[in-house]
Amino acid sequence: MNRSFPFRKVYGAAAVIAVITLYGLLSALFGDGLWDELSWIALAIPLAVIAWKCNRPLRKE
Repeated sequence: MNRSFPFRKVYGAAAVIAVITLYGLLSALFGDGLWDELSWIALAIPLAVIAWKCNRPLRKE
């Protein structure tokens, strides 16, 4: 693999968000009570990241 392609830097954040989303979906499906609340929090995290990224000003290069 080419060393100039930093796999973690490119896909690391997306992989973490995918794992958090998967946890949220599975806890909502299989859990009840506290698990429902944890799933709401886990599923809100990707939405918060999207809102944060969309509201950032564009960088001028």
